[in-house]
Amino acid sequence: MNPSSVSSLLESVRQEVIIWRRYLHRNPELSFQEEKTANFVYEQLQSFGNLELTRPTKTSVMARLIGARPGKVIGLRADMDALAITEENDFEFASSVPGVMHACGHDGHTAMLLGAAKVLSQLRAHLAGEVRFLFQHAEEMHPGGAREMVQANVTEGVDLMLGIHLMSHLSVGKIGLTYGAVTANSDRFDITIQGKGGHASTPNSSVDPVAIGAQVIANLQQIVSRNADPLENLVISVTNFHGGTGAYNVIPDRATLSGSVRSFAPEVRELAVNGMERIIKGITLAHEATYSFDYRYGYGSVINDEEVTRSVEELIVEEWGEDVLLQHPPMMGGEDFSAFSDVVPSCFILVGAGNEEKGIVYPHHHPRFTIDEDALQDGVRLFVRYICKTLAGTPGS
Repeated sequence: MNPSSVSSLLESVRQEVIIWRRYLHRNPELSFQEEKTANFVYEQLQSFGNLELTRPTKTSVMARLIGARPGKVIGLRADMDALAITEENDFEFASSVPGVMHACGHDGHTAMLLGAAKVLSQLRAHLAGEVRFLFQHAEEMHPGGAREMVQANVTEGVDLMLGIHLMSHLSVGKIGLTYGAVTANSDRFDITIQGKGGHASTPNSSVDPVAIGAQVIANLQQIVSRNADPLENLVISVTNFHGGTGAYNVIPDRATLSGSVRSFAPEVRELAVNGMERIIKGITLAHEATYSFDYRYGYGSVINDEEVTRSVEELIVEEWGEDVLLQHPPMMGGEDFSAFSDVVPSCFILVGAGNEEKGIVYPHHHPRFTIDEDALQDGVRLFVRYICKTLAGTPGS
């Protein structure tokens, strides 16, 4: 495989990837609703040739590129869904869908994987093995599209997988890698405290669920500060607290709390669940109230396989040099790529897409989030070069 010919192919898709990203940005769709997006992706893939296309679920797409010779099977994943956010950017290609926006870079992820598929489809004769391009729906909404795709057997026979996430907190031109846990277990909970309503002037005749809820909130933090190993990561955040109807002189009979729990280690995850119920039960019992506690396990932690991650690190250093590579710490955010990393040795890669000079500084899920589109070529290049090196066995090709 001629290195210069691969470089030429990469350059040939640069502008097209930007066009695809802008089209997707202008036409966002929410989780489990990505019908037009999936159709667009399918049509583009169909035009490339050499790809076997299927629809594993209603709003996802899989393309298989089977090389000229047997070899490893490598999966490449991009997520496609948008968020329920009203965009505040004034781009020409800003969202045309009220209240829906690509505020996490998934438009870029999809465009990058399309670019990689177009380049690699032209290199089929040089590949020994198979590339499986997975365009995944519903990363943003539990239970997530990745799990559904795994259940549809898209990972059957896959030897390893790569995923890329564009990151606005990393400068464009930088690539972050993490060995081991990349993202956290991300769980949710709902608590209902049933008390006894009454008049605000006679609190002694009521069982105040608001006062009880306040104690629950304060004491849940004891799990983090006093029960969990201080060397382990754990976050318990109560993000909603509702009680009463707006009347100033009425003690309500019920209050509800909900929030999020983030952890890495399985044993810490279980410690949090058990500790929360113990505290809720103890406080409500002490005040003659009752409770219900609904804890829902969300996405697991994305775990980067050591061997696969090392091979990605070697490629980055070969292609870009050591200055580009960042050893990135684990993040407390959740990612449903974990459904893939649970069953296939994987590497989840963070590609820098921020640029202070261009004002591209807003965090993910912000109404003014965007990416430096120069990052798109980094993602395409990383996918293509990794496949060329791993499936063709030609270093630097």
